[in-house]
Amino acid sequence: MKTLGPPLAGCVVLLTSWLLLTHVGFWKRDQQVDTNFYQAYGTNVLDGQVPYRDFRLEYPPAALPAFILPELGRPQTAAAYRFRFEWLMALCAMVALVALDVAMRALPVSRRARLGLEALAGLSPLILGPVVLTRFDFWPAALAVTGCAAYLHGRTRLGGAVLGLATAAKFYPAAIVPIVLAHVWQREGRAAALRSLAAFVAVFAACLLPFAILAPHGFLHPVGIELKRPLELESLGGSLLIAAHHAIGLKLGLLLSYGSSNLGGTKASLVSAATSVVEIAALVWVWVACARRRLAGPELMTGVAAVVAVLLAFGKVFSPQYLIWLLPLVPLVEARLRRPALALLVAAYALTQAWYPRHAVQLIVKFQQPESWFLLARNLVIVALAVLLARPLLARTPQSDR
Repeated sequence: MKTLGPPLAGCVVLLTSWLLLTHVGFWKRDQQVDTNFYQAYGTNVLDGQVPYRDFRLEYPPAALPAFILPELGRPQTAAAYRFRFEWLMALCAMVALVALDVAMRALPVSRRARLGLEALAGLSPLILGPVVLTRFDFWPAALAVTGCAAYLHGRTRLGGAVLGLATAAKFYPAAIVPIVLAHVWQREGRAAALRSLAAFVAVFAACLLPFAILAPHGFLHPVGIELKRPLELESLGGSLLIAAHHAIGLKLGLLLSYGSSNLGGTKASLVSAATSVVEIAALVWVWVACARRRLAGPELMTGVAAVVAVLLAFGKVFSPQYLIWLLPLVPLVEARLRRPALALLVAAYALTQAWYPRHAVQLIVKFQQPESWFLLARNLVIVALAVLLARPLLARTPQSDR
């Protein structure tokens, strides 16, 4: 029973957080939801339509279970669908929390520390706010941390397969793969790393190939969206431009497209290109740093959390729900980095809820203050988190790890 204590306590805190989010008026007001789009996707599939061929789907195919399951047993009203979806995400959050516990069992983390970390993880949705209820990001986040837990316990083929499914649900876990494969290569040899890679590719391909056959011209639509999207207002580059707008009167153009609020024009395009270059350079830098070192479990997870933080910090799109990706990963980093990293993550969550969702419209339409400064502060906090996690990996020499 002692072994069940930390995850059970975490799940109790999580469910309490979920009930507060769904029943307390403070969090219920002014919500912005995507469940209407998700329900339409689920309805289309249950009507026999093929995604990417018969209707456009902006997400990879393994996202579909999150959209279809709440629509089973239809007809469902929008309210009924949303209720089911919210509790499906609660289930995914609990899976992520249990996977976090399993991962920590492979690391030098005491039972007392596990109890505190999992309670904080259960409380985090309340700190981030109601965006967790109506976005499907807990589904890929649960898969990503489950895959990492498998790698930490030496189940490398299982880990590769789960990360393949996670990547087919939302592309960001692909950034984790070079780090975990390098870890396997260093510890178990090239053959083991290739087997893990084969498991990743097999599952990822199994999710995509049916749609490549049935909808050869449409299944790459999600990739096209990611490549073509302009600079999102909520990204680091967008928040810096808004700060310049307030500070020196820089003129900005609002561009509503791709289901988000973006900044258009030459200045935004240049900033988008610059931050994308920084993002790619930082990712490669962390990948190479991790590949050159024989990392223990906590250092491995520091690298994993670092690349996800880099994706958020410098990406041209940074929607509030993306912060869910870090929730089950940051508690797994090195002990000396854990407290400051968690403090930064909690600060980012709180700063997000300071403007989203209650003041999102005013921020988008009017670049309203002080909400725009809360947005910039949130983005700078995530930059600080990325630097905090990446710096030890980059500073540590390969010889010192032998």
